[in-house]
Amino acid sequence: MATGNHSTITEFILLGLPAQPQIRALLFALFLELYLVTIMGNLSMLLVVRADSQLHAPMYFFLSHLSFLDLCVTSVTVPKMLETLLSQRKSISVKGCLTQEFFVFSTAGTEVFLLSVMAYDRYAAICHPLLYGQMMSRQFCGGLVWASWGLGFLDALINTLMAWNLDFCESYVMPHFSCELPSLFSLSCSDVSSNFAVLLGSTVLHAFGTFLLIFFSYMHIVSTILSISTTTGRSKAFSTCSSHFTTVILFYGSACLRYFVPNLNSSMELLFSVQYCVVTPLVNPFIYSLNNQEVKAALKRMLQKGLHFKSQRKIRK
Repeated sequence: MATGNHSTITEFILLGLPAQPQIRALLFALFLELYLVTIMGNLSMLLVVRADSQLHAPMYFFLSHLSFLDLCVTSVTVPKMLETLLSQRKSISVKGCLTQEFFVFSTAGTEVFLLSVMAYDRYAAICHPLLYGQMMSRQFCGGLVWASWGLGFLDALINTLMAWNLDFCESYVMPHFSCELPSLFSLSCSDVSSNFAVLLGSTVLHAFGTFLLIFFSYMHIVSTILSISTTTGRSKAFSTCSSHFTTVILFYGSACLRYFVPNLNSSMELLFSVQYCVVTPLVNPFIYSLNNQEVKAALKRMLQKGLHFKSQRKIRK
């Protein structure tokens, strides 16, 4: 039974990634480098989409928000992971843990909604190209993005407020590098059945609702692509959605499995969490830039402008 909110345990110990002390320094260097590349890649994507007028289209508007979400997801988790890799004291307060959990849940949840919105955008572009401008108006796109943020925030808020009332009386060691709801449930001495039911219900609604939109969008997309008579036309149509489909597989699978199956063993928990907190935010900018001629051309123009500006400054001096 509960004895008062967090009356006994006031902090958790995050064990982080299991490794020998001499290997932790190598892991620190590796994840620090990955984090810096993630920051630079997503910031570059944000800048080029905002700065280049030729990328002011719905697909790139959604892509800029995806890059911002990737920055948020990785910045909420990786700095604490780096700290636990080197620090002797690996503690985090209960309030700090719940705060981190809220931001992980809300940003990851918003990203799932945004990926489904991007699938609908690809459906509109490929299946209804003549009506695309009407279907994806600026106001409608803005409404979809704000709805994604709002639903992700609301979902996280409900689950976090319920977790705030849990008590932690004995176990306080978390075999993880960040705070997530499934890990908190296993440490609580309160009855977590209602918390688990709400988490499962919200995850099912969240995941299956967005999955159905993605699934039906791609059913229509594939049907339309197969009906195109020329190989060049099919290849061009497929290339416009291949990047998004790759991102869906990388992020959607690992994040949903992490929350659908809370009682995974610790190694699987860490694997799925590293996948959607570290790997996906790292590779998304490269997936969209290397597989998109418009983004590559915009990056080239931005670099040329930067070099031209630098050369002009040298001449003036």
